[in-house]
Amino acid sequence: MTKSKVAVLKTSPQTVIDDYKVLMHLADYKKFISKDKEILIKLNLSWTKYFPSCSTQPWQLEGVIKTLFEDKFEKEKIIPIENKTVVTNPIKGAKNNKWLPILEKYGLKFIPLTQVEWIKYEFKSKLLKLHEIFPDGIEIPKMLIGKNIIHLPTVKTHGHSITTGAIKNSFGGLLKEIRHYAHKYIHEVLVDLMIIQKELHSGVFAVMDGTVCGDGAGPRTMEPKIGNIILASGDSVAIDAISAKIMGFDPMEIPYIRMCHEMGLGIGDPKEIEIIGEDISDLNFHFKVKKSVVIWGDQMIRKGFLKPFEKILLHSPMVVWAPFASNIYHDLLWYPTIGRKRIKQFLRTEWGKLWLSY
Repeated sequence: MTKSKVAVLKTSPQTVIDDYKVLMHLADYKKFISKDKEILIKLNLSWTKYFPSCSTQPWQLEGVIKTLFEDKFEKEKIIPIENKTVVTNPIKGAKNNKWLPILEKYGLKFIPLTQVEWIKYEFKSKLLKLHEIFPDGIEIPKMLIGKNIIHLPTVKTHGHSITTGAIKNSFGGLLKEIRHYAHKYIHEVLVDLMIIQKELHSGVFAVMDGTVCGDGAGPRTMEPKIGNIILASGDSVAIDAISAKIMGFDPMEIPYIRMCHEMGLGIGDPKEIEIIGEDISDLNFHFKVKKSVVIWGDQMIRKGFLKPFEKILLHSPMVVWAPFASNIYHDLLWYPTIGRKRIKQFLRTEWGKLWLSY
């Protein structure tokens, strides 16, 4: 298999918007995203509230949209989207994460996937786990079929999948809010999502923000750390692999990256990836994966000592306790105590000042 390209650039709050344009051109984004098809901008909302490193940053969104506009992509063909989970609200999240002022500036409308038509789709490709998880059929948004998609993930860890990035970002667009059923087989499901995207989309590209990265108990209760980097690639596996390497992990030891590589869905071995831009050979953020109370509890039910109760706790009407407990922990306990302190620290940084300017 030929080498995939991943563009990596150092950036700053003063130059980040222009740097995104340079980045996308370095990664040859026009080879993957054609002007004759509609372009879905798949945002990443991991929390309805704003928390640095958690969701798509406003400068990330603006940098990508501004680049598309300057490169004469039609405004009518650019469609920003995001879905809900059992613990997130896309409309409130778009406001809290300051996406709406940017979209209004460029005359774009945010489309919550809760407001579009979902259909059962018969995939031609053989999937590893999703058919088993959803035996009555896999529902997807009809509007995703045949369109280009640009993913906007962040550099961060994840308690279920070790790292999260371009591939995991499709998790929120292709599956309904009951996608939490997939956590038990998260690595196989992420492979399935790569298979699905190759069948569904006319082109796939990823632009990843590492200006402020998430270390620890991702995807929400993390410690924000300044990374000052941005990444882009037309190979979702490769960009996730390089992001993992920068965070301090061996990408080929992460199951979903290794499986995608072995199945020819992308390049996961850094030795076979061409890095354009910065020399990252000595770059290592030394991140460590931790599990939040919520993810630890979820895994104990699915795979640990509480497994005998999995069906009644997670696959019956009693499942309403799970999002309720998650919201209590994240929104009412962690965020007001630990989270706000970390946000205050972040707002004193140059990136924090940029955030306040939006």
